[in-house]
Amino acid sequence: MHINEKTLALLKAEVQKIERLIQIQKDNLNNPGCPVYEEVLDTQIFGLSRIIDFTVQLDLISAEKGKGILNELERRLV
Repeated sequence: MHINEKTLALLKAEVQKIERLIQIQKDNLNNPGCPVYEEVLDTQIFGLSRIIDFTVQLDLISAEKGKGILNELERRLV
């Protein structure tokens, strides 16, 4: 597997992990407006954005691809 493909696969796995975590929060809190839910969401999105920034700096993915990954995740979670 080429390093760029591996990078995208790892980022997609991270996105799936975040989606599962957020779904668990939704299921247990029953209130997406809850401060705890918002804190978990913000923390996870921030962490992913830092990982994406790092991979962009290494030229493993394009900035546009990174923004697309974040935008798609935010669209699905909100």
